Amino acid sequence: MRVHVGSDHAGLELKDHLLAWLRDHGYEPVDHGPFVYDADDDYPVFCLRAAEGVAHDQEAGQDSLGVVIGGSGNGEQIAANKVRGVRAALAWSEETATLGRQHNDANVVAVGGRMHPLEDMVRFVEVFLTTDFSGDERHVRRIAQLASYETTRELPPLPDSARDA
Repeated sequence: MRVHVGSDHAGLELKDHLLAWLRDHGYEPVDHGPFVYDADDDYPVFCLRAAEGVAHDQEAGQDSLGVVIGGSGNGEQIAANKVRGVRAALAWSEETATLGRQHNDANVVAVGGRMHPLEDMVRFVEVFLTTDFSGDERHVRRIAQLASYETTRELPPLPDSARDA
């Protein structure tokens, strides 16, 4: 599996460690930067490229996921979610990494390099990469609503239970 990775300066150490871990575990990492420490770098430059790589690969039928890393992971998740076809989940525990894949079919995981020890962050990524989407009808339906909105900008219809009487 190909894994696209992008970060900012706050995630650089974790990114470099993760790239070696990915290679050692049989993944094909693609490093979208940064390549040197620059405290003034901008995470969208690197995280958008990682997310675009995932979207492009998946559109071409390639088995591919992504990892974006920053101080908290919040901005990196927001950036990745701007790419059409990307569903990025912020993982701060093994459970959130699992649920991002099982329930949301997330194809990018965001992690905060300043939030947890290195070993925990790598474990969150490992769980994300090794968890499959459940395929449950309710999750498929919800993801389809998001994908439709992403394309059409039309809100899904309200259910009868949410309409004013």
